[in-house]
Amino acid sequence: MESTFRTPDTSTVVVGVDGSRPARVAALWAAEEAVRRDRPLHIVYGADTDGRALYLSAETVERVRAKGRELLEDTAEAVSAEYPGLNVTTEFSRADAVTGLHRAAGLHGTIVVGNRGLGGFDSLMLGSVGMDVAAAAMTPVIVVRGTDGVEETGTVLAAVRDERDLLYARYAAREAELRKASLRLLHVWNVLESVGEVVTMLDGVDAVAGGRAEALRAVTDRVREESPDLEVRADAEKSISVAGVLVEASRHADLLVMGGRRAPGPLGVAPALGRATHGLLHHAHCPVLLVPRTGSDFGSRS
Repeated sequence: MESTFRTPDTSTVVVGVDGSRPARVAALWAAEEAVRRDRPLHIVYGADTDGRALYLSAETVERVRAKGRELLEDTAEAVSAEYPGLNVTTEFSRADAVTGLHRAAGLHGTIVVGNRGLGGFDSLMLGSVGMDVAAAAMTPVIVVRGTDGVEETGTVLAAVRDERDLLYARYAAREAELRKASLRLLHVWNVLESVGEVVTMLDGVDAVAGGRAEALRAVTDRVREESPDLEVRADAEKSISVAGVLVEASRHADLLVMGGRRAPGPLGVAPALGRATHGLLHHAHCPVLLVPRTGSDFGSRS
């Protein structure tokens, strides 16, 4: 096992730890993901000692450093015992957890966090640090949840709306291939959001449904063309709750892949996650992989 305090290259799987059990579970899940991808694993502890330097004594800073480095060493040893061939590096970051993880991931790394943490400054609790990591990330983020005592289903689930979501369908296809699993593409039509479309169209609901089905078919055809050996299933459902349908579907998946749906906030306000994405990060029954959207995709409400 190699232990360093440098920033890893951008192909690395990066996981944040804080001493909580969910973070430990996330570290082991991230290690398995790194093995699947044939990539190194980089474990980060964000102590935020720089941000609190004016309020902490030298003795307290040293205790935080000792605690963080001990945690990193223990986590790395546990990971290496489970995956002895994996290249593992560690980093004690003086920055806060969000900044430390983003810096470690660079331009192309994948960040993994647990679904909740210890609470307080050093937590990775979803809704605070974890939510901020997901909302502001420029690289993929995986929130690990729903893995305790759950048997693998052999299915990767991808939430798609239309051709703009082809990128996320491709990510999901790659993950399915790595897992030797099947891929399910699921389009959820929110009937309440489509009221305006229906009112202005002579053919009403059937015409809108047909258009949605055609958009899903176009994405499905591209994925099948690019991954001919992959078993791909495509489904469309109508509902008043996109998140509700996806949460239920996640019961039967090993991983849910979707666009991060980052929406630009007002000047000075950090990007935020959409309602459906926010709900899934709190309630999904399997890990959720969020792929950041590009500027042209900000119009989505998910």
